Amino acid sequence: MASTVHAMASSWRDGTSATRLFDDFVRCETRLYNALNDHLREQHGISMGQFEFLDHLRREPGSRVGDLAGAFAIGIGATSKAVDRLESQGWVQRVPNPADRRSSLLELTPVGEDLADQAGRSCEERLSELLDVSPRQWAALATTMATLRRTLEQQQIGAPVG
Repeated sequence: MASTVHAMASSWRDGTSATRLFDDFVRCETRLYNALNDHLREQHGISMGQFEFLDHLRREPGSRVGDLAGAFAIGIGATSKAVDRLESQGWVQRVPNPADRRSSLLELTPVGEDLADQAGRSCEERLSELLDVSPRQWAALATTMATLRRTLEQQQIGAPVG
């Protein structure tokens, strides 16, 4: 990873440093996250964090708390508490894991499924408005971010301990 970053940094022709690129990533992510959080609260009464969990469970039914923690690079304790809150809202339910009685699988309830669908469409629409870039720029950005994420996840960089 370090050699890849070094090669990329030395190949940038406009003089952009790795720290400047990182700063841009973080500030863009923060502003987009905040904008989507505000939008989802206004339109659906949920936070971006709640939507992310619901959306993950929609795409990965039967996930466990540990699976969510790994996917979002957060601690298991915080994840479990967040799932408790989703469960108390009636959006998620824990069901016995037939392969391991010590754990539960997470499923969206019908209400949670509907909320995830509606909020997902709303989130896509708002992101399309906020990310006003050409299809070519979009494709390049999507490819670059997917590659970077995959590399970080494969090497378990930034994964929480415990």
